[in-house]
Amino acid sequence: MKALSAEIIEKELTGLDDWEFEDDKISKKFEFGNFKEALSFMVRVGFEAEEQAHHPEWFNVYNRVEISLSTHDAGNKVTEKDIHLAKAIEAIAN
Repeated sequence: MKALSAEIIEKELTGLDDWEFEDDKISKKFEFGNFKEALSFMVRVGFEAEEQAHHPEWFNVYNRVEISLSTHDAGNKVTEKDIHLAKAIEAIAN
């Protein structure tokens, strides 16, 4: 798996609201109405991540979920796998 250039990553992120590229990861913070909604989102993302065999780094407190994506097989850099999963996460969130 080949890491994407910063230019390609930034271009891809223009279609993904509020995703940021920093420290060799793409990331986004989500906020929900309550813990149940946040957990439901995490479960749905978990099923998608398992289907893609690509798993996020994430953090949850109450109604907030923070997700970071990078590809271990590419030296923890951003690849097409991360962009693909980010797009799927956006579809789940919306």
